[in-house]
Amino acid sequence: MAYGIRALTRLAGLDVVDRLGLREPANRALKRASATSFRTAGRVGRTFAATQKRADPGRLKPETASKSAALFDLTPTDEQQMLQDAAREFAAAEIRPVAEQADHDDKTPDALLASAAELGLATLGVPEELGGAVEERSAVTSVLIAEALSHGDMGIAVAALAPAAVSTALGLWGDADQQATYLPAFVGEDVPVAALAIQEPRPLFDPFALRTTARRTADGFVLNGVKSLVPRAAEAELFVVAAQLEGAGGNGNGTPAFFIVESKTAGISTEADPAMGLRAASTAKLVLEDVKLPAGALLGGAKPEVYREAIALGRIAWSALAAGTSKAVLDYVIPYVNERVAFGEPISHRQAVAFAVSNIAIETEGLRLVTYRAASRADRAASFAREAALARRLTADKGMQIGSQGVQLLGGHGYVKDHPVERWYRDLRAAGIVEGTLLV
Repeated sequence: MAYGIRALTRLAGLDVVDRLGLREPANRALKRASATSFRTAGRVGRTFAATQKRADPGRLKPETASKSAALFDLTPTDEQQMLQDAAREFAAAEIRPVAEQADHDDKTPDALLASAAELGLATLGVPEELGGAVEERSAVTSVLIAEALSHGDMGIAVAALAPAAVSTALGLWGDADQQATYLPAFVGEDVPVAALAIQEPRPLFDPFALRTTARRTADGFVLNGVKSLVPRAAEAELFVVAAQLEGAGGNGNGTPAFFIVESKTAGISTEADPAMGLRAASTAKLVLEDVKLPAGALLGGAKPEVYREAIALGRIAWSALAAGTSKAVLDYVIPYVNERVAFGEPISHRQAVAFAVSNIAIETEGLRLVTYRAASRADRAASFAREAALARRLTADKGMQIGSQGVQLLGGHGYVKDHPVERWYRDLRAAGIVEGTLLV
C-alpha cells in the first residue's frame, strides 16, 4: 500500500495534472488510497484466533540511514503530509461540529468513530508484512495525525486513537503468536474497540509503582486491581493492561508489565468514570477481580525497557494532543480579541491582551517542536527519554496555562459553554496528568 501511495503522490505533484484540470480528482484518489487502512466499530464478544503461524514476530524498522542525519528536519514526507491534511479536514468538517454535543453526552457518535477509522490510524503501528501501512516506524506520523485530530476535539481524538495504541503495542512488543492472533483484526475492516489501561484511581499516580498486581500461577497469571480513565472501556473487546508482576525484577517488589486481556474473560467489569475533561472519550474504570490469564498473555516479556518505552511513547502522544488543542485555543482567541471592542477599540490593542496571545503562540510552538523532536528520535531508534520528559513537562505546565489564558482572554464568555475554550481548558488539564491510553 505504501508503494501505491508514493506513486499516487508523485502523480499528483506533476504540473500536467493542473494543465489537464485533474487536480481535484487526483487529490480525491490520494485520500481514498490513504483511507483504506482504517475501520473501527468493534463487536463485544469477538473471538481472537491466530490466522497464520509465523516463526518470528514482525517489527517496524527504524528510519533508513538517509533520513537519520544529524540535522533535525521538520519537513513531512509526502505520505505524512497527505495523512495530516486528511486528518485536518476531518477534524474541521466532522469533529468540530459535534464536539460540544459529544462532551455533553459523554460519548462520541459511533458513526463519527467509524468515519475516523478510515484515516488509517490502527495500521500505523503494524508492520507492513503483517498488513500494516508502513515499513518503518512512524511515531512522527502518529504525532501529526493526533495533533490534527485534537485541533477538532481532544476527547474525540482519544476515543478514535485508543485502538491504535493496542495495535502499536502488539506491533512493537508482541511475539509471533500474539501478533498472529490479534493484529489481523486491526488491519481488517472491522477493527475491535481496544484500549491501553495504565492509569489508576489515586492521587499522584506513579506509572512505575502500580497497585494492580499480576501473580504467577502454574499455567499463567492472575490479575487484580482497578484502572481508571480507560477510553470506551464499557464497549471494548480487548485491553492491554499494566500490572505489577510479582516476583519479577529481582527487588522483591515486582516490575511493571503488560498483559493482553480480552473483555470476555471472567472477572472483568467496568464502572462509569466521567472526568472533568475528555468526556467524549467515554472514560470508565476497568475492574479486574481474580482475572485468570494464560502464560501467552504476557506482552513484551516483562522487560523493564519495554515498559519504560511505552510510558515515554504515551507521553509523546499526549503532548501531540496538547499541541493540537493549544493551537485550537490560539486560532480561536486571535479573531476574538481583534473583533471584541471595549472602550472604543479592539481589546487586542491593549498590551496585556497582545502579550497573552503571544505567550500562547510561543508556548504552543515550543511544545510542538519538542514533541516532534522526541518522535523523530523514537523513529530512528535513538534515545528519546530526555525529549519525552521535556514534552511531558511542557504539556503539564504550559498546556494548562494556555487553556487558562484562553478562558481569561474571553472574560465572562470564556466561562460559559457558548464558546469552546472552557472545554479545551478542561481537556488540556487532562493531557498533563493521564498516563498511557495512547502510543505513537
